[in-house]
Amino acid sequence: MSNKLSLAPFFLIIVPLFPACRGPVKESKIDLPASSVSAGQKYLVDTGQSVVTWKGSMLLAPDKEHVGYVHISKGELMIDKDRLTGGSIEIDMNTIEYKDKEDRNTPVQHLKSPDYFDVEKFPVSTIAITRVESVSDTDIKITGNLTIKGVTRPVTFPAKIEVKDGTVKADGQMTIDRTDWGIRYRSGKFYDVIADEIVSDDIGFVMKIVARK
Repeated sequence: MSNKLSLAPFFLIIVPLFPACRGPVKESKIDLPASSVSAGQKYLVDTGQSVVTWKGSMLLAPDKEHVGYVHISKGELMIDKDRLTGGSIEIDMNTIEYKDKEDRNTPVQHLKSPDYFDVEKFPVSTIAITRVESVSDTDIKITGNLTIKGVTRPVTFPAKIEVKDGTVKADGQMTIDRTDWGIRYRSGKFYDVIADEIVSDDIGFVMKIVARK
């Protein structure tokens, strides 16, 4: 496969229900105590409605985007008095695919290889919520443990949430350094790579979750 088709930054995007958060957000500093993180009623993630979309490009050619999907296999959110208190999401890495399924030059197999996500060995990625902070009626800040390729690290990201008529709709966004999860392919930090072949270390995630009682 042509190296020019390698992706970076790699974006997993769960199609957004709300606009992405921009700039600093004034927080109300309403932290949920540790004892309440698992409190509340369980809402099961609707895997048919929580569509995951990814897109990416070479570091020096951001205008040449690749777009595709990866699917959630299961998940749950804990809701107490219309507030998110916990939950976890599981993503099936075997479902990585391109939007244009007829494009035979798309590097899906490369993304599934040990260079990237090593899907045969690590078929599942997960995020488990450990803390939720209220910013406004709809804005929150989520802290959780993100596991990719068997490596678990803490992440914190802004999100929006709506609880209405037995349905939860949540949308969050974060950016991580892929090398922290052992994805070092063509990283300028670890290899001497020609400039136009460097793969960005950033991975962006924009997540829409729909869950129901």
